[in-house]
Amino acid sequence: MRIVLTGGGSGGHITPVLAVAHQLKQLQPDCETIYIGQKGDSLGDIPAQDPSIDQTYVVRAGKLRRYHGEGIKQLLDLETVGKNIRDMGFVVGGLMQSFRLLKRLKPDVVFIKGGFVGVPVGLAAASLGIPFITHDSDALPGLANRIIARWAQLHTVAFPKEVYSYPAEKTLSVGVPISHEFRLRNADEVAALKEQLGYGAEQRIVFATGGGLGALRLNISIQNMAADLLQSNPEVILVHATGRNHEVEASKCYDELLSDTFRNRVVVVGYTTKLFEYSAVADVVITRAGGTSTAEFAAQSKACIIVPNAMLTGGHQSKNAQALVDRQAARIIEESELKENPGALLTTLQALLDDPQAIASLGQKLHELAQPDAAHRLAMILLEQANKNKHTTNETIQTQ
Repeated sequence: MRIVLTGGGSGGHITPVLAVAHQLKQLQPDCETIYIGQKGDSLGDIPAQDPSIDQTYVVRAGKLRRYHGEGIKQLLDLETVGKNIRDMGFVVGGLMQSFRLLKRLKPDVVFIKGGFVGVPVGLAAASLGIPFITHDSDALPGLANRIIARWAQLHTVAFPKEVYSYPAEKTLSVGVPISHEFRLRNADEVAALKEQLGYGAEQRIVFATGGGLGALRLNISIQNMAADLLQSNPEVILVHATGRNHEVEASKCYDELLSDTFRNRVVVVGYTTKLFEYSAVADVVITRAGGTSTAEFAAQSKACIIVPNAMLTGGHQSKNAQALVDRQAARIIEESELKENPGALLTTLQALLDDPQAIASLGQKLHELAQPDAAHRLAMILLEQANKNKHTTNETIQTQ
């Protein structure tokens, strides 16, 4: 059996793909898993390093640049318009590459997590009669999945299917696929992990992350509050996962901003496949509002301060964050608030550090929303569809 998995552009697309691949191997070890990524993806090397992926390929993909709240202004920006026109050519090239690749590989089913690469792969699969299944982690489906939606055999989604505009009979709510490493750990396990990471049992961990690529505006807010945080809380260690694109710059910034004493209590991480270890020992997590990251921290029952990226298309992160706040499962700070009051992040964080009961309550309420078996369920669905379509798919391709 051969299954193609695709998705890219961010860690929020790639890590779920790897979680599903892991479960496929657990359920059917002889299943061949093939990843198709986007050429030039900053995190494109990660799947090739994962033991659950047997082969990797890349194709061209184009991006339609849209910014939430910008309205007609973005249509008048010549640089943006020029890049969008250029990327239309990338889509055409990627479609041709995907067609040739899928025709050669003859997969039994394709899993499309989202991201720009899903468009050429999905269109090629449709033209070859290869069944594909999409997944959306956010309440607002991504543009790529919406473009290819009409040809999908099934839409799997994170929220109740009524939230989506997909046909109800083709939509299945499964949650967000996350790594099995994101799970609840008891006090002894957390203590052992703390020791393994080099932290003392009495130290408290604040873990901040803006995703695999990083979030510059969030990084700056965290850097600016670091000195006051560490001075007021001598037991706190700040672990800052800056994203691959910002690690060097962030390290230099901390070197300049902090005295040696404070600098020794800041751990800067770029991109790591061990993010689950840092979040597991964290007392409080500061994060964006991506569907994947919130699902990961929900599985670990973490108290989160969420700073959504309001610029992303459709404001989907703000919608994700508000859904959590409505359930009293997280604290939210909008970037507009940080602009008006740069101290808002530290104030919110300090209030939580001073209130262990609030930390426990937020973690518990977020954990109630967790669906840690999503990757397993998706793997089962893919295997079922692959078995169902295996012979038909091969016969269809051979006649092309």
